[in-house]
Amino acid sequence: MTLTHTQLEAAKPQDKPYRLSDGAGLQLEIRTSGAKVWLYRYRQPHTQKQTILTLGEYPSITIRQARLLIEEARALLKQGIDPNTHKQAQKQLSRGLTFKDLALEFYAQRQGAWSAANAEQVMKCFEVDIFPHIGHRVASELTTLELLQVVRTVEARGSLDKAAKVRQRINAVYVYGFDSGQLTHNPTPSSGALQLKPKGQHFNALTVQELPQFLTELSAYRSEVLRRAIQFTMLTLARSGSIRLAQWVEIDWVNACWHIPADHMKLGRAHSIPLSTQALQLLHDLKPFTGNSNLIFYTHRIHKPMSENAMLAALRHMGWGGKITMHGMRALGSSVLHEAGFNPKAIEMQLAHVERNKIAGSYNYMATYWEERITLMQWWADFLDSANAKPTKTP
Repeated sequence: MTLTHTQLEAAKPQDKPYRLSDGAGLQLEIRTSGAKVWLYRYRQPHTQKQTILTLGEYPSITIRQARLLIEEARALLKQGIDPNTHKQAQKQLSRGLTFKDLALEFYAQRQGAWSAANAEQVMKCFEVDIFPHIGHRVASELTTLELLQVVRTVEARGSLDKAAKVRQRINAVYVYGFDSGQLTHNPTPSSGALQLKPKGQHFNALTVQELPQFLTELSAYRSEVLRRAIQFTMLTLARSGSIRLAQWVEIDWVNACWHIPADHMKLGRAHSIPLSTQALQLLHDLKPFTGNSNLIFYTHRIHKPMSENAMLAALRHMGWGGKITMHGMRALGSSVLHEAGFNPKAIEMQLAHVERNKIAGSYNYMATYWEERITLMQWWADFLDSANAKPTKTP
């Protein structure tokens, strides 16, 4: 069934990018930013691999124009010509390939290998920290100094980790451009040009000595949702991205387990976390506040995840900004559990550090060290309840 103008206008952004099909491979992708982009799915004439051709944004490209464009693409395919290759050649001949064009092409090619959360983060990085500065520039004409200035702009905000990500993503685009034959060199500055963190600094982790004071102040924090989001992060040792996207349907109340889907995980693989009695009680207590949403934690909009920085902002309001990070809480948990004598492999499995390809089968992946993990997560929750206890007793 073909799309109508009314459907195109009514399509609104959601928590994740989604696509509307017009048939014959033509799709309109609605991104979280609100952009509506025409895509054409086809098989590369030589490799037969599924490939995507970006046609342009709606409404600049109308549905009638998009249909005409895929007819042109089909004509090229009949001649054994890849429409993407043809498009790249035409751009080089006309005005030169811009960094934004190349980055969006790179994104379209790589998106399928990423989780939805990771894909959203990559696009946000492009749109917020990179495109405004160099998106309009011809990619082959940018210099190392100009690219370094983009990185320096982010460093100037004090966001050293994000600056490293910006450099990494610029480099990935240029590597793609070089490998695909569209560029002849890569001007990305080396990682050695990044501003260094103070010696010994990795991420700011809470210490065992600071834990009692922190937990006391956290229990007094006024936001019911943000307070419990931070507490749930500590109780589960989950990544903040999984916490932000967590949904009630993922909770197995009967078996006391949180099943996190692959697209909510950093590495794009499903993960399960045993829930302590304290974690289950926290969720029960939170139900009256967010039970009207599919999301376990939301702040302003009922079906929109809280922002990436919401929990960090809460830590700043508590006076702990710059002292600890959400990731630092995972580091604290790991350190305490290792010192307590738990099986290191079970700890690494709990933190989702173990690669699935080292364990045969998805069932085995979920089941490995499961009983040990139930024990260690309950022990960890009890340890947090008695924050003054010393993690020296082997369970």
